Amino acid sequence: MKATISPKYQVVIPRELRESLHLKPGEKIEFLQYENRIEMIPVRNIKKMRGYLKGIDTTVERDKDRV
Repeated sequence: MKATISPKYQVVIPRELRESLHLKPGEKIEFLQYENRIEMIPVRNIKKMRGYLKGIDTTVERDKDRV
C-alpha cells in the first residue's frame, strides 16, 4: 500500500489498514524510526486490551541450569 505526503506533511492511512486495525478518529499513534523506515503503532488503552492474548501458550522451556 502506498500513501502520499501532503504539503502539510499529512498522510491518510489506507482504508484497508484502518479497518483491519480497528482505528478510529482521534486515536493516538506512536511513530518510531527504525533504521531507514517509520513504524506507526496504535496506542491502546491497557484496560481495553484485557483478553487480547487469550489462549496464548505461556509455557517456556528453560535450560537445566535455570530455575
